[in-house]
Amino acid sequence: MRHLSTHHRKTLRTTLVASTVAMSALGATVAMTTPASALSWSCKTSSKTIDDAGYNGPWPDNWDVKIKACAARSGGYAYGKATLSWDAPPSYSGNTSTFDAAQLRLFLVRPDSGATVKTATYDIEYKLEHSNSAGNGSWTTPTIKFKTSKRVYADTTLRLDWNNDGKSYRNYQFTGSPSV
Repeated sequence: MRHLSTHHRKTLRTTLVASTVAMSALGATVAMTTPASALSWSCKTSSKTIDDAGYNGPWPDNWDVKIKACAARSGGYAYGKATLSWDAPPSYSGNTSTFDAAQLRLFLVRPDSGATVKTATYDIEYKLEHSNSAGNGSWTTPTIKFKTSKRVYADTTLRLDWNNDGKSYRNYQFTGSPSV
């Protein structure tokens, strides 16, 4: 085994110490941040059958819709997200005249007061009108975040403005997540 000179040993020791400090700092940074995917989510799924209010013909027109509302907590923050899935008749796939507009609203709500503390609204018309060939689809919202020490739950409203129904948005309520 080759012996290192005093100069090389000092250089090696300095390099090792610097590497250890850098790795420790990197590890601390990673430990301090909690990506949304690593959160422990509490979820509740609910479903509805929704009639196309703008169509009264002989063909099937009911949409089976499920929403999974989820909430999580970490480091003084509350998080929410939702997954929307739908099963429409195949004739709706690619039909861009089904809706005038469509939105999914995601809320973080305090159960003690009923106060909404965070809201996000997502335009989903394109997603609904461009389902797969069977008329089905699924989409998950981005995660919303709110600083709070109070309990919250995630809730949703599906807002559909059906084409040719003579009305604006119709609101469809789904069950919220458990409180976290």
